[in-house]
Amino acid sequence: MLAPCAISWAVWAGILDVSQTPLAFMGFKYTHVILTVLAIGELIADKLPFTPSRKAAGPFIARIVSGALCGATVGAARNSMFLMAVLGAAGAVAGTLGGAAARARMAAAFRRDLPAALLEDVVAVGLAILFVQALR
Repeated sequence: MLAPCAISWAVWAGILDVSQTPLAFMGFKYTHVILTVLAIGELIADKLPFTPSRKAAGPFIARIVSGALCGATVGAARNSMFLMAVLGAAGAVAGTLGGAAARARMAAAFRRDLPAALLEDVVAVGLAILFVQALR
C-alpha cells in the first residue's frame, strides 16, 4: 500500500494532474489519508508472524494490481496510461521478488527478521519519497 499512498499524495499535492482522467479519485479529499492508514497498517502487519508471504498468490496479485494502478496514475498525467500501467505492474513484480530476497538475506545476516523488516521499511519509505520528488 506504500506505493499507492505515495502516488495519491503526489496527486493530492498537485505534483501529478490526473483531474480529467478516470484516475482522478487518486487525488480526492480523503484518498491519500485512507491510503496512508492502509500503508501504516501494512507496515505493522508485515511484522506479524502469521502474515502470509508477499510471494503467495493473493498478496502477489494485489501488488501487481497496485503497481499497475500507480503506473497508470503516473502515465495518466503524461498521456501514456497503458504503457505506464504495464511498467508499474512489472515494477511491482521486480520489487516483490527483489524485496523478498533482500529481506531474506538481511534477516540471515541479522539472524532475526525484525531488524531486516524495519530496514526494508525505511528503504521503501525513502524510495517512495524520492520517487515523488522526482515527479516534480
